[in-house]
Amino acid sequence: STTFDENAAGAVIGTLSVIDPDFTSTITYSLSGTGSENFEVVSGQLKLKDGISTNYEVLSSYSITITAKDDADHEIATTHTIQVVNVNDAPTAIALSATAINENAAGAVVGTLTTTDEDTADTHTYTLSGTDADSFEMNGAQLKLKDTVSANYETKASYAVTVTATDSGG
Repeated sequence: STTFDENAAGAVIGTLSVIDPDFTSTITYSLSGTGSENFEVVSGQLKLKDGISTNYEVLSSYSITITAKDDADHEIATTHTIQVVNVNDAPTAIALSATAINENAAGAVVGTLTTTDEDTADTHTYTLSGTDADSFEMNGAQLKLKDTVSANYETKASYAVTVTATDSGG
């Protein structure tokens, strides 16, 4: 194979083989090329080193030269483009543009939510939970009081709402 999924530490890319009657039975492999230090050959398989994972959004392919050498010093080198497959990444942060509302304003908009996500084309839906979630609703990306709810500072000075963002990958 010449592809592997991003974010998969230690991923096996594929099995290496040499077909040449001049090669003897013991084959050793070496790797070169930009980024080759992240890869290794274990039991004839090209793989990412344990603990190493890649990020498609940072680098989507590697050009790795694989050199096979037998115990008689016969050698062959081939260069392969190894593609990183983009996998949907989970959102990493949610920001709210404001955190205060005026009292006695039914349906007041608190602010607009934005979500940090490496997959820039992802869309996000928001769900509310927590102690005071029943007082709020989402209008697109806006967090607002429900139309029938208005805040009264003397009765309740603050609210606790948990916002969960779910991206288009789930």
